[in-house]
Amino acid sequence: MKKIILIFSLTYMHLFVHAQNYPFQNTTLSADERIRNLISLMTTDEKINCLSTRISVPRLGIKGTHTVEGLHGLAYSGPANWAVKGAKASPTTTFPQSIGLAEMWDPEMIQQVADWEATESRFLAQNKNFGVAGLIVFAPNADLGRDIRWGRTEECYGEDPFLTGTLVTAFVRGLQGNNPVYWKTASLMKHFLANSNENNRVYTSSDFDERLLHEYYSYGFYKGVTEGGSQAFMAAYNKYNGIPCTVNPVLRNVAMKEWGLRGIISTDGGAFKQLVTTHAYYTSLPVAAAECIKAGITMFLDDYRPSIKEAIEKGLITEKDIEEAIYGNLRVLLKLGMMDSSLQNPYAEIGITDTIAPWTKPEVHDLVRKATEKSIVLLKNKEMLLPLLKNKIKSVAVIGPSANSVISDWYSGTPPYRISILQGIKNAAGENIIVRYARSNKADSAVTAAKQCDVAIVCIGNHPLSHGLGWGQNYVPSDGREDIDRQAITTEQEDLVRLVMAANPKTILVMVSSFPYAINWSKEHVPAILHVSQSSQEMGNAVADVVFGKVSPAGRLVQTWITSIDQLPPILDYNIRNGRTYMYDKNVPLFPFGYGLTYTTFKYSGLRADKNTIRNNEVVNLTFNLQNTGNFDSDEVTQLYVSFPDSRIERPVVALKGFKRVFAQKGETMKVTIPLKASDLTYWDTVSQKFVLEPGRVKYFIGSSSEDSELQGEILVN
Repeated sequence: MKKIILIFSLTYMHLFVHAQNYPFQNTTLSADERIRNLISLMTTDEKINCLSTRISVPRLGIKGTHTVEGLHGLAYSGPANWAVKGAKASPTTTFPQSIGLAEMWDPEMIQQVADWEATESRFLAQNKNFGVAGLIVFAPNADLGRDIRWGRTEECYGEDPFLTGTLVTAFVRGLQGNNPVYWKTASLMKHFLANSNENNRVYTSSDFDERLLHEYYSYGFYKGVTEGGSQAFMAAYNKYNGIPCTVNPVLRNVAMKEWGLRGIISTDGGAFKQLVTTHAYYTSLPVAAAECIKAGITMFLDDYRPSIKEAIEKGLITEKDIEEAIYGNLRVLLKLGMMDSSLQNPYAEIGITDTIAPWTKPEVHDLVRKATEKSIVLLKNKEMLLPLLKNKIKSVAVIGPSANSVISDWYSGTPPYRISILQGIKNAAGENIIVRYARSNKADSAVTAAKQCDVAIVCIGNHPLSHGLGWGQNYVPSDGREDIDRQAITTEQEDLVRLVMAANPKTILVMVSSFPYAINWSKEHVPAILHVSQSSQEMGNAVADVVFGKVSPAGRLVQTWITSIDQLPPILDYNIRNGRTYMYDKNVPLFPFGYGLTYTTFKYSGLRADKNTIRNNEVVNLTFNLQNTGNFDSDEVTQLYVSFPDSRIERPVVALKGFKRVFAQKGETMKVTIPLKASDLTYWDTVSQKFVLEPGRVKYFIGSSSEDSELQGEILVN
């Protein structure tokens, strides 16, 4: 079979080579030569068309590709019906929401997730039964979750720039692959810049200084470009320091000139026209279109063609300006292999030689289950109520509105199947354990079920689609999603927890949520609490694996869970130094950043630094012993935090600068090394316009959260 395929491919290539008419098809030329040649052959209308989400030049044999959403699986169809018009509907693998993927603290696993997503994208684009899909993937979201009220918290990787930058880099690499010439898919990150409020986002301004721009708000994008290799992102709806992000000078001055981005810079949907309608920044659409091109926009997500043509006719921009804009778009096409049919492209046969739908394969079901298990955070476990021992219980009550559903969010596709927590518990319990279910306490059903069983598992949380309400509406104040921020951080569902707890003191709370909640009563009274994010098709099996001890949970929080909403600064205050995030918040948290328990205990000892000083471009390797001193095999997420006692400028009180998730069998002692890079100790100097390493002492500690200092040390920056 392989021989037949090879002969076919060689024959196809032979025909292609002999049909070559243009230099842009010649893979021996440089990328610049190929792109410039293609542009020289295009008509004005073809050039204008390549400013769209469908970058193609059919007359010259370039089919091109579409864009597609892909935050935690390929959003092909799904609640928002993301499938390209005319395409055959298809399920796609659905992983935990981005906030859940972040709670794994596992860049390698995130890269595997993104790689699988890219495989499905290629399959849908190239398999004859589908043939219409996008290879430009809108993912990951590199925005920072600096306020837990933000409606799109579910899409981000949390509040910390170092963690976000690391995970963004991993996701980008997974999407684009490791081939030196071709990309598997193209990663287009969202939403540049400082888009972390939803209400009034179409005209509000996110205001902060130059240091926060580089050190915090743009950091995930910076790492995604300079280390991950992404060459694309989407501009945000909001203003940044009074100028709409769609036309902000930061696009060229920072992303293009400083980082070297030369690919796609896209508007968000409708953002081009909002420059006139909501921002009222320009008086006409042709002027707005011209200013978008001048600012660096290369792709429009709404109807732009008449305005661009009028802008050219009026001399507001030239055809040369359009050529420079589409250069980056065509560069992305070239990297995807859309400008040639080279046999060297390792992704060109996906869906052609392998026609088994990826989302049906057992190995991806295992991958989703493992990722979901790794994402689960154990918040409390008094007297080791968890894990449940099957030989010690005869009945379990599974209760609550989140117990028997797996809800897709706005950026999900349609999963091939869904395993609810109820179904997962039933799957794991077997025939010898009775499982009772009550969705609510109507007619005392929840209390009755809890009383009748040895253990009660109550599942509460948010609804990612606000129960189907219209755009920009909350079903309850604590719900949030795109276009609507949360107005509360407590949940009325905690009353159900109180009733179940009163009926059965052996109650386990499972928070199924896209963001933190102030569950103060539950923390004080409920003996065991788990957190899992929404939407994973394997949610139920993964939760059951943790509940019954098949695996030890080791996820960690990526946002601070606070005790009261009045501890948050105003949502439009973007200066995080005013008490926002674990780096500056002086309040005692409900659960701190980086927090999470396991079923075992770990002892940290024997800290050793390979040197006590550090200079530019250097690395200090911090090595220590980690001993599993409990009774369960388990992962542990070891974390490195620093502070700057000698700094002459305002620095974070404490900041994450390294981490490593490791597995240790019970009784095992292992050596763990976390590198501390000089580049991660720098700050942005507004005078020299670069990251600078400040002389002085740097204190550090290593532990299992931002408030767990197991080992301490100090190094000197020379």
